[in-house]
Amino acid sequence: MANVSPTRGDITSHPDAMEMRERYARMLGGRDVALMDGPVFLLGLYCAVSPWIVHYTTSQPDLVPHNLVIGIAIALLALGFTRAPERMYGLSWAMCALGAWMIVSPWIVGDSPDAGVVWNNVIIGALAVILGLMCAGTAAKSAPKP
Repeated sequence: MANVSPTRGDITSHPDAMEMRERYARMLGGRDVALMDGPVFLLGLYCAVSPWIVHYTTSQPDLVPHNLVIGIAIALLALGFTRAPERMYGLSWAMCALGAWMIVSPWIVGDSPDAGVVWNNVIIGALAVILGLMCAGTAAKSAPKP
């Protein structure tokens, strides 16, 4: 019969303990900004469906596919941040660029947009820039030092 007593040996003496610690550290590497993945994904989804939420599909037909494509791009960045954070957080600057583009896009892509369309894109763009800067700052802080 096996010994199932409540006292167990210390795992630090196990021959694979150091390797297990290193593997665990590698798996958690780059996860300092895990809480930002969700808001970035939700921002991308909102950006993609915002023409239908704010109801400017008929007044600004050029902005509809624009916001859809930019929203999908932001959502895909968030999925990349979740899937491979150590490689993808360098692209958080791309999210900042997408945010800046969203701020100016109503006047460049749109045709004399009204205040609702402008405010919608400016808020989405500002949030994308802020979240992108937060991701970039955290990634720079947690990057391994040479």
